[in-house]
Amino acid sequence: MERGKLIIFAAPSGSGKTSIVKYLLAQHLPLTFSISATTRPKRPNEEEGVDYFFLTPKQFQEKIVAGDFLEWEEVYAGAYYGTLKSEVDKLLEKGENVIFDVDVLGALNIKKIYAEQALALFVKPPSVEALKERLKIRGTECAESLKRRIDKATYELSFAPDFDITIINDHLEEAQSDAKQIVLNFIK
Repeated sequence: MERGKLIIFAAPSGSGKTSIVKYLLAQHLPLTFSISATTRPKRPNEEEGVDYFFLTPKQFQEKIVAGDFLEWEEVYAGAYYGTLKSEVDKLLEKGENVIFDVDVLGALNIKKIYAEQALALFVKPPSVEALKERLKIRGTECAESLKRRIDKATYELSFAPDFDITIINDHLEEAQSDAKQIVLNFIK
């Protein structure tokens, strides 16, 4: 059986990355979404191994020390999220293509580990100004939070040249169509 491949999507918040990944998963392509591990409490409707792998902070820390994560991040104090290498390797061994929706540095780390077996895609807004408008329209940010997100996005945009392909998301439907064609070409 042929090993699967990895398709890694990363982008600044508000660029449309998650919308593109959800679109691709809804297209019935041969893709399996990478399930993250987290230390946050399990919600009533969530299932272990389906939504997340739920770990205690101690378990998560032990796995960090052991080098068990492809990438991980402390999103806010005590709330960790990460991708377990063992889980990804299980899927690849079964010949499944694994799709990721991760942060920019995590994406580059995964790409570095899997090299040619992975395709790293960067979703870029048409401009920082357009990104700022998208985040304002969401209505979820106060002025200070918006500034932090824009500063982080500007930093993350500096990594775009390190990715295999950059998709500019000026029009979501076009970006989704471009992403679908790129992914199909890579996994065939």
